[in-house]
Amino acid sequence: MVAVKAHQAQAFLSSPDPKIRAVLFFGSDAGLVGERAQAMAKAAAARFNPPGELIRIDDADLDADPDRLVVELGTVPMFGGPKIIRTTTGRRVTAQTLKPLVEGAALEGVLIVEGGNLKPDEALRLLFEKSPVAAAVACYSDGAQDLEVLIREMVRGAGMTITADARHALVDRLGADRALSRGEIEKLLLFVGPKTEIGVEDVEAVVGDVSELALERITFAAAAGQVQRAVAECGRAVSSGESPQSIILATQRHFQRLHRVRAAVDRGSSLEDALRQMRPPLHFKQKDAFAAQCRVWTTPRLTEALARISGAAKSARLAGTLDEAMSERLVMGLAMMVKDVAGPGRAR
Repeated sequence: MVAVKAHQAQAFLSSPDPKIRAVLFFGSDAGLVGERAQAMAKAAAARFNPPGELIRIDDADLDADPDRLVVELGTVPMFGGPKIIRTTTGRRVTAQTLKPLVEGAALEGVLIVEGGNLKPDEALRLLFEKSPVAAAVACYSDGAQDLEVLIREMVRGAGMTITADARHALVDRLGADRALSRGEIEKLLLFVGPKTEIGVEDVEAVVGDVSELALERITFAAAAGQVQRAVAECGRAVSSGESPQSIILATQRHFQRLHRVRAAVDRGSSLEDALRQMRPPLHFKQKDAFAAQCRVWTTPRLTEALARISGAAKSARLAGTLDEAMSERLVMGLAMMVKDVAGPGRAR
């Protein structure tokens, strides 16, 4: 019986038990599930002499040949190494389908399965956890320590170094999905180009431009209940050439993100997990302010705010020269709503 917890996964992958012939990778981080399944498949193939043969089998293959998994994994290879079969749960790849293979303990090859976010009592997870020749490996969103390891590995692999401030800034923006985290780091490495050291200014430069920051100052002020600041920032942005309709759309995007995070918290997720799963990720300097807004705003009030924003967007498109006044009235009204949401004395 092998149930590998998230913090034990790397140690398991580094030195897997040779008697383990079937491994299930599951969890909320689909990118990490895929990455670990790929690493396991390559390591398993290299373990044999001659090396094992890597084969991918999914629902479409089993539609054409329903017995293929059983045949491939139950046949002793005449030439070459054993079959290393990698598959993903689906219509045909289920606990019922895999049960004869995992419980029969007659695997001539190695079975690697990628699953979703399985609960402890789900049949597929229990099947792999209880079998003496199988293991179930949990893959959940990276913590700060995991992300720092990933960043160091990729930066070192590119022949670069990264300052502590830059690393901390990057950690704050990553974590919901390993594949997305890798993509963001690769984008940063490409941006830095021939430089040998990554600084916090490089991390910040990849995230957004000056125009986006100006719009964010408006939306954050409105959502925080800072009436005077919201109106002032709105006027400043318009004077600098920003379109009032862009301000309304930016405000809509901000409140939509608040609504998604607040709804996730209402469904039982922790605020930290909900924030970490945001894409695109929050700027590390905005995290605390956004979290405070999530605590103040309720889902019903955010729904009401989004309805108000939609009405303003429609009116602004039809109003022409009045759209500037409408954008100011919108951010002012939203900021005033915070006083009703938070109660007296909390919003300033």
